[in-house]
Amino acid sequence: MARILIADDEEAIRSLIARALRQDGHEVMTATDGAHALDVLGRERGGFELLLSDIRMPVMDGIALAHAAARAHPAVTILLMTGYADQRERALGLDTLVREVVQKPFSISEMRDVVNKTLAARH
Repeated sequence: MARILIADDEEAIRSLIARALRQDGHEVMTATDGAHALDVLGRERGGFELLLSDIRMPVMDGIALAHAAARAHPAVTILLMTGYADQRERALGLDTLVREVVQKPFSISEMRDVVNKTLAARH
């Protein structure tokens, strides 16, 4: 299965998604914000198939993270998620970097479907 990095400042969301994706057989690491995620990507030498990040986070938001991750680790596929319409609009301008923007709230089955379809499209 895939190695996935989840970046979200909300512990409950981060843990819920991580648990669900682990049940699907994926290896999952988590980060509390974009800067932390960028550190993890660097430490792991970009060794993830997928980066799943919230857009609105302190320190470094998901859009800044997407730009930095795509530059440093172009093989990592990026998915963003947000509950804010204005943030979704900002992310839509990143079509070459971001595979999809998932609208919050979402069900765990919806997130699993998006992740698995995204991973399947990589192959």
